[in-house]
Amino acid sequence: MTAIAADAERGPGGWLTLRYRITARPGRLVVPPPAAPQRTDELWRHTCFEAFVRPAEGERYYEFNLAPSGEWAAYSFDGYRDRMAPLEGVAEPQIGWTVVEDGFELWTELELPQAAFAPWTVGLSAVIEEAGGRTSYWALAHPPGEADFHHSDGFALDLPAS
Repeated sequence: MTAIAADAERGPGGWLTLRYRITARPGRLVVPPPAAPQRTDELWRHTCFEAFVRPAEGERYYEFNLAPSGEWAAYSFDGYRDRMAPLEGVAEPQIGWTVVEDGFELWTELELPQAAFAPWTVGLSAVIEEAGGRTSYWALAHPPGEADFHHSDGFALDLPAS
C-alpha cells in the first residue's frame, strides 16, 4: 500500500457518510469475496474499514466494521474497550466499492440515532490484508506504540452537531 485516504461527513438525523480510498499496486490488496450483507464478527482479521464514533461528551463510543464483502459489524462500548456489546437499533449499512486504476474505493452510510444531535469525535481506520500474507493497520491518527484503534488519540476528526 502506498496511501490511504478517509473522509467522514454528517447528514441530517444521525447519518454518517464514510469514504475510504486505498492507493496500491495492482494485485497487492486482498479483497474478501462478496458475501450476504449481514452482521459478522472478527472482520478485522481481513481487509476491512472501521469507524469509531464518540459523542463529544462522555466515554461511550460506537465501533463500525465494514468489509468489501458486504459484511458489517456494529458495537457499543461504555469506555475504552469496556463492556463491548452489539449495537442494536442501527440500519444495515449499504456498502459500495469499486476497483480503480491505482487502487480501491469503499463508501457507506451509517445511521447513528443514539447520537444524532450531539457533536461527534471520530476515528477512521483500516485493516489491510496484502498478497503474501502481510497485514497493515492505518488510521487518521495512531497513539504511541502498537496500533490501537480504540485509543482516544485515534479519535482525530471532530464533526459538529448536524
